[in-house]
Amino acid sequence: MLRITELKLPLDHPESMIKTAILKRLGINADELIAYTVFRQGHDARKRNAIELVYTLDIDVKNEQAVLARLHNDPQVSVTPDTTYRLVTQAPKNLAERPIVIGTGPCGLFVGLILAQMGFRPIILERGKEVRERTKDTFGLWRKGIFNPESNVQFGEGGAGTFSDGKLYTQIKDPNHYGRKVLTEFVKAGAPPEILRVSKPHIGTFRLVTMVEQIRATIESLGGEIRFQSRVDDIDIDNGQVRGVILANGETIAATHVVLAVGHSARDTFKMLYDRGVYIEAKPFSIGFRIEHPQSLIDTCRFGKNAGNPLLGAADYKLVHHCRNGRSVYSFCMCPGGTVVAATSEAGHVVTNGMCQYSRNERNANSGIVVGITPEDYPGHPLAGIDFQRRLEAHAYQLGGASYQAPGQLVGDFLNHRPSTAFGSVYPSYTPGVHLCDLETALPDYAIEAIREALPAFDKKIKGFAMPDAVLTGVETRTSSPVRIKRNEFYQSINTKGLYPAGEGAGYAGGILSAAVDGIKVAEAVALDMMSISQATK
Repeated sequence: MLRITELKLPLDHPESMIKTAILKRLGINADELIAYTVFRQGHDARKRNAIELVYTLDIDVKNEQAVLARLHNDPQVSVTPDTTYRLVTQAPKNLAERPIVIGTGPCGLFVGLILAQMGFRPIILERGKEVRERTKDTFGLWRKGIFNPESNVQFGEGGAGTFSDGKLYTQIKDPNHYGRKVLTEFVKAGAPPEILRVSKPHIGTFRLVTMVEQIRATIESLGGEIRFQSRVDDIDIDNGQVRGVILANGETIAATHVVLAVGHSARDTFKMLYDRGVYIEAKPFSIGFRIEHPQSLIDTCRFGKNAGNPLLGAADYKLVHHCRNGRSVYSFCMCPGGTVVAATSEAGHVVTNGMCQYSRNERNANSGIVVGITPEDYPGHPLAGIDFQRRLEAHAYQLGGASYQAPGQLVGDFLNHRPSTAFGSVYPSYTPGVHLCDLETALPDYAIEAIREALPAFDKKIKGFAMPDAVLTGVETRTSSPVRIKRNEFYQSINTKGLYPAGEGAGYAGGILSAAVDGIKVAEAVALDMMSISQATK
């Protein structure tokens, strides 16, 4: 088959126009076109009153080789790539050892799923609860201010991505089409089939819950085992080789292949690894606030007269500004028609994040407005970034009234250096609630200065972005892991054989899809190493 990319048509075009455009692009007659399918559909809204749909199409034609030869200089016409996923090996039935996977976020789940599909019967350990019980605990903080340190937005089945927008797109390079495998498995687990073709697929929290349960059931049906409320407190390392893990209840599980897929908030695990001598280094991340606007304002600014068109849905945005003080400020994890949520994993701290349901029909749009920082901003040992986060989160807890309310300020007041005392036309979505105050001390001076400069600059790109009644809520500190657990070309720790750092917590992913893709790569590496050892000992 042939693939055409970047085929642009008017927003409200009739379906017949696709066929007409194919014939024109390929220079063929109607009787030469056998069939076509839409591989991907997006939109180009750079001209908001002349928005176009953008297609990637897979096409079956007569005389394919002749057509391809004639268009060999056209960069938008090529042979359709084979995106079929193939397992790299299959475990022998008598293989006694079972790999261990720590964490059931998207990375851990896909490590477990791929290993199970290859017959390795993984044991997956999760410190939190299964996803429905975890949801109850998470809502306990949001609705009642009751916090559970082992079952919350960060910890539990599904990982932090369960309570998010459920975005399923990434900018990572993916020459082996692992992302397609991830999306295909999500559809099998109950995701809407449209995620296979839309350019910016998303799912939403409630659908993610049922999908996570289905993936768990698949892993178990293939011989895998998932244990909840099984926190790993230590790892047995002998002469640089992993020998097993030790759980909080004292149980030891022997294993020479352990995947560490703990997410970016497993601070106690990072300390344990550091104390055990596993190589860890500090890495950059970002800090800032959440900002909320009326979703209708964003829709109008981005889509003009086309706002509300069901083909477009709720509008998003992506913004960046390079400041005079050398800092960069950018929008992060933008949630159209979503809510700001409490995302702490430690008592006495306040952390914000964004979440959407599949419908994206809440009244507000929100995103992080964050400032990039580097280890130079928190010098010291490799875990200094964690200490830096904790100080900001603990201070936010106090600014919010020491009740898990988040500190907040209207944009107009923030820009004019005065505390806020009453909400205007934008009412914040964060629960347990927002305590209005002055955010001047919520972040370091350089971050406050950078955000004050960036907001008016963003207003030039999206008129109304710096509207006085827009609400800032603090603090956003968990944009990515503050550490990297460095690994070699075989995906193992550079100084601890058999330990496989994976996903977002280890510093190798940033979002659901990239974490799941990294999980596939690590699962393959584990399987191949186990097979190599098995064959060598025969």
